[in-house]
Amino acid sequence: MRSEIAAAQSVNGFDNREQSCFCIDNAGEELGIETEIKVKIEDAGDFCRRLEVLGASPISGRHFEDNHLLDYADQKLKSSRCLLRVRFAGDRGYLTFKGSPLAEGIFKTREELETGIEDGATLIQILERIGMQVGFRYQKYRREFLLDEVHVAVDETPIGNYVEFEGSENSIQGLAHRMGIKESQFLRLSYYSLYVEFCRSAGIDPCSMIF
Repeated sequence: MRSEIAAAQSVNGFDNREQSCFCIDNAGEELGIETEIKVKIEDAGDFCRRLEVLGASPISGRHFEDNHLLDYADQKLKSSRCLLRVRFAGDRGYLTFKGSPLAEGIFKTREELETGIEDGATLIQILERIGMQVGFRYQKYRREFLLDEVHVAVDETPIGNYVEFEGSENSIQGLAHRMGIKESQFLRLSYYSLYVEFCRSAGIDPCSMIF
């Protein structure tokens, strides 16, 4: 996510424990740590207008994203609650590793390592050659903003609309309060988990979350 934000900011002219995978530097500081929550929303356009009224800075306009989660045949990453993702976002691509999230709390906090890639399709083929395979694919339309030191991503997905808040716990809580969002609305679930829940309630077999 961090490299996506940096790339989008550059383009748009803004410079603004179950199994721990956290990175610790020599000073004892955590590196590459992501803290986020999701919230279910009704109207994505209306939510974006609310952000703009509050003074949010746009990072990226509405764009399509296609995500591929890869794992080994024995689901080594999934069983340890980690993931490896190749994301296609417009003309950009990203490779992301996410470690296992902390087991407690209202926020999802985990290690995140991400880098831009030039050819995502070839990278997927390379990963398949070494024994990995795409286990889940999901798509969405996303718009991104910065507000009160929180990265806000407004997503339109095949299973409904969601917003992701990423930042410090205090910043996320402050912005949520400012927007009238209760902590009881915070979701730690991934899009995979939300999709599985959706399929279960709809009585259909999970496959890929695509349009």
